[in-house]
Amino acid sequence: MTTHTHIFLSLAVKDVQKSVAFFTALGYGFNPQFASDRSACVVFGDTVSVMLTTHDQFAKLSPLPVADPFKTKEILISLACSSRAQVDDLVQKAVAAGGTIFEDATDHGFMYDHSFIDPDGHGWGLFWMNPDHGQK
Repeated sequence: MTTHTHIFLSLAVKDVQKSVAFFTALGYGFNPQFASDRSACVVFGDTVSVMLTTHDQFAKLSPLPVADPFKTKEILISLACSSRAQVDDLVQKAVAAGGTIFEDATDHGFMYDHSFIDPDGHGWGLFWMNPDHGQK
């Protein structure tokens, strides 16, 4: 079985500093090893990082045109949260920092989820798995 120790996603953003301010407002940190005027590396956990790169820099990574995330979705990034309250807190912070709600919160019993769109149009899903669901 093939396994990996870390995942790095790359997202094209219009303004790296604006994106850094947005994710800082949500409480995330950054890896300074990957910082420049054209990119920043958001650290979501020990094994998950997202490179925020300018459109010009992103175009160097792929021969295909950069998609407009306001018109099409190639990916919805979902992050597991430690509690239902953390899901709600992050969505509130995202909206306060310039994001928008993607869909209303949904309680499925076994899982609670909510989502937002960041200022560059990327979709972020947040979810909490209820460990007590189905237990008697």
